[in-house]
Amino acid sequence: MHISEGILSGSVLITGWVGTFAGISIGLKKIDNSKIVRTALISSAFFLASLVNVKVGPSSTHLSLIGPMGLILGCGIFPAVFTALLLQAVLFHFGGLFVLGVNTFIMSFSGLIVYLLFRKFIDSENKMAAMSFSFIAGALAVMIGVCLVGLSLGVSDGNFINAAKIIVAAHLPVALIEGIVTMFLIMLLKKYVPEFLS
Repeated sequence: MHISEGILSGSVLITGWVGTFAGISIGLKKIDNSKIVRTALISSAFFLASLVNVKVGPSSTHLSLIGPMGLILGCGIFPAVFTALLLQAVLFHFGGLFVLGVNTFIMSFSGLIVYLLFRKFIDSENKMAAMSFSFIAGALAVMIGVCLVGLSLGVSDGNFINAAKIIVAAHLPVALIEGIVTMFLIMLLKKYVPEFLS
C-alpha cells in the first residue's frame, strides 16, 4: 500500500505528517522498556513482509501484517511502521520520504482501528471467537488501509478515482490472505507465547 512520490497534493501530505507525528508521540509513550524488543521484532517482520511489492497503478500491493501488528502493539504501531517505512524508503526507494507521513498514517491507523475493535475478542478464552475475530481484523486492516489510499488519491486529484478503484479491487485477495495469516499467527502466539500478546 505504498503510495508513490509526487502524486499526492500538499494538503494531503501535510495532513499525513500531522497524523503520523501525533501517532508516534502517543505510541512512544505507550512503549515501555519491556516492550521495546517486541516492537522491534514486529517492525522487522513488517519490513520483510512488505519488501515483496507488486505495482498497482500509483500504489503497490504486498503482504503487510498490519492486522497482527495492530492487535499486538496498539498505539505502538505508529513508531514501528514509521521505522520500517523509513528504512524501506532510504534503502530501497519504496514510497518516498515526502509521502512517508501519509504511508505511515494509513498503515498505522488501520492497525490501530482493528486493535480498538477486536483486541478484547482476541484475548477471549473462546477459541472460535478468537480465530474469527483475528481473521476479520487482518482482512479489515487491509481494506481500511486501501480505502484510505483511495481517499488520499481522490482528494489529491479527481483523475485518480479510477486508479483508486483498481487498487481497492487488487487488494481484495490480499485482504483474504492477510486475514488467514493473522488468524494463524495470533492463534500460534496464544498457544505458545501468550505473554507476547500481553
